[in-house]
Amino acid sequence: MSQRTLSLILAGLAVLAVLFWFLFGRATPITNIDSTGTDIIAFGDSLIEGVGATEGMALPDQLSQKLGHPVINAGVAGETTRDGLVRIDEALEGTHPRIIFLSLGGNDFLKKIPRDETKRNLGRLIEKMQAQGAIVVLLGVRSGIIGGGFDDEFEALAEQHGTLYVEDILSGIFGDSRSMSDPVHPNDRGYDIIADRIVETLSDHDIRVR
Repeated sequence: MSQRTLSLILAGLAVLAVLFWFLFGRATPITNIDSTGTDIIAFGDSLIEGVGATEGMALPDQLSQKLGHPVINAGVAGETTRDGLVRIDEALEGTHPRIIFLSLGGNDFLKKIPRDETKRNLGRLIEKMQAQGAIVVLLGVRSGIIGGGFDDEFEALAEQHGTLYVEDILSGIFGDSRSMSDPVHPNDRGYDIIADRIVETLSDHDIRVR
């Protein structure tokens, strides 16, 4: 094979690689990226409610401080995705959501709810939130006993529905006594770290709070 032929083949492969990336490799567009909503809501379980935090230092409180905008705390400790589906309509009633942070799934694992049901329920929750015009930020939990290994399901949901995804919000926090209030829940320091990760994700996607 001549050098010229080899060069042409390599050039052709490079063009094909670029074309493949253009067609299939780009990230899914974020649904409702141009949302005109005004409310920011955190919806989920004890990690949203703020179990383990002192007064005014729950995750929604710390997000509010960092974003310079009120964040509605719609967290209920012990909640599963089943419970979330029952509660979501009432939680969103009277709001005009721009961003919703969603943290559910850990209690499904602890209560042995089938994985496929958890994924299906989360998908329905995301759809309900997006139908209200919200940018959804899915918060993943991989670390520790509440993780349940939902990595693949969470990533697939984010891709399918066009949500932002913060992978494993407890990474480096779980098991660190400086950042945990008990074996499951962060303390003020832990929630501060999580809030920073969420704000960084918003910044990476150029999503500003109005």
